[in-house]
Amino acid sequence: MTADGTAAAGGDGNARSSPPGTPGTPGTPGTPRPSDGSLPPDGSPSPDGLLSLDELMPWSVRPLRTGRAWVSGPDPVALRARWERLAAAGPAEQERLFAPSRSRTPHTSVAALPGRSAGTARFARNPGPCPDPVRILHGPYDEQWLLPDHRLIDAARPELWRVADGRQLFVVEHSTAPEDSGPALSVTALLPDGHSPAGRPGRIRPLYRRPGGTEPNLAPDLTELLRERLGGAAEPDAFTPEAVLAWVLAAARPSATGPRVPLPADAEVWSSGVALGRELMRLQSRGARGGERPRLPGGRRPYVRAALPARPTELVHEAEGEALVVGDGRISPVPAAAWEFTVGGVRVLELWFGRRAAAATGRGPGGAAPDGLDAVGARGWPREWTSELLELITVLALLDGTAGLRKELWAALEAGPLIGPAELRAAGVLPVPSSARRPASVLGHQEEGPEGQFALL
Repeated sequence: MTADGTAAAGGDGNARSSPPGTPGTPGTPGTPRPSDGSLPPDGSPSPDGLLSLDELMPWSVRPLRTGRAWVSGPDPVALRARWERLAAAGPAEQERLFAPSRSRTPHTSVAALPGRSAGTARFARNPGPCPDPVRILHGPYDEQWLLPDHRLIDAARPELWRVADGRQLFVVEHSTAPEDSGPALSVTALLPDGHSPAGRPGRIRPLYRRPGGTEPNLAPDLTELLRERLGGAAEPDAFTPEAVLAWVLAAARPSATGPRVPLPADAEVWSSGVALGRELMRLQSRGARGGERPRLPGGRRPYVRAALPARPTELVHEAEGEALVVGDGRISPVPAAAWEFTVGGVRVLELWFGRRAAAATGRGPGGAAPDGLDAVGARGWPREWTSELLELITVLALLDGTAGLRKELWAALEAGPLIGPAELRAAGVLPVPSSARRPASVLGHQEEGPEGQFALL
């Protein structure tokens, strides 16, 4: 493969102001759907009895829109070097390097990002010290870095930064095809930018609406209804917000209108789905929040058999030897399932490597010739990237290993009764109030506004 990078662009705006309609005819509460259980020709599930994420997790935020590629990337050292180059440049050069947009120029004055101490004065007048790069999730499986300075980011989505803490988890929608091996949603403890590997935007849904793991971003009274209908001998933590998120992650099905989620009327199906979802959460979040980091069993763990070159340009998988050839370097074993793992029709490992191979040589997105700050800070292939590659191979192989369990869960849902939209409406869970679709107010918290002013939110 020829190395290249990808710069994703997203939309503008915040939470949806009104719920979209639910297609199809609601199923009868607690009874099987009026169909033969088969899927339509396009691979999307029947809408009967299924719920949209807007109905289950009402508050969503559009993806981040940086407006300039150089503020994020796989190497935090390069980001610091870019900042220093920009801050030290003369007025004309600084204007060119900044890559101005309608939303941001070196002369724009904006509020600080919540929880961040970066300056709020105009960058051209007072850049201030370089903020520490923060870890973000770029697409569902690519952990990168971002300069957390609001003056540099067109649409940073401050409402997400306000609730990002040690208790928060974020769900990200990403476009999938029926033949994709991965789940329809991703979950992360990092701040996500909301972009899929193919560059398409996906809504971001925090699990909690307030810091400290309070006020779940779930349809009001949903957990109470599930506990009443499915409680029985279930485990005490089977209906917590994290358990509902686990179910959503395991049971979500792709469709033309976005992921859709069935709710089972069978307690055993719910328990098995929650258990599967918890494993998906552990794998996708890579052991965050006290979980065990993903590891393949025994001798199946991938190792570096030959050192990777300083600036690799090609990546090849040898199926017969289960080896990943990185230039003159070699990693094995690498299961074919990890190599073939795709999201939105894009092979995850190839895209991950392409972004770093381009960054190692200072090339811009798409392999463009070095220009501006995208070319600053290239330092070859650091050792950390090799460790990240080994972990990514492990994560993808283990995620592929859950495909059979996900199919079994979907088969059980096709055969069994569902808690349909009509039952949720009768219980008062639906429709979701419009206030649940907007960010929660954060009272008594000071945030620095433009030019150092403070506002009480």
